[in-house]
Amino acid sequence: MVLSTSSNFVKPDDAFRAIVEAHRGLSDEQSADLDAALVLILANHIGDLDVLREAIALAQRRMVDASQQQQQQQQ
Repeated sequence: MVLSTSSNFVKPDDAFRAIVEAHRGLSDEQSADLDAALVLILANHIGDLDVLREAIALAQRRMVDASQQQQQQQQ
């Protein structure tokens, strides 16, 4: 299986809205716990360690890219 980075949702805005709504009213700690639980549930659903590793690497690259962009904007 290859990591899919394009939307697989018929209505991607509805999927995003569902995630946002799930966090409504939660504290920062509860929100982080929800995110962690959701990641583990979806990782288990995927069930492919190579795809999971690829997704982790992509997420880490995006975090580094965002940090670098923020640093450039502050200069």
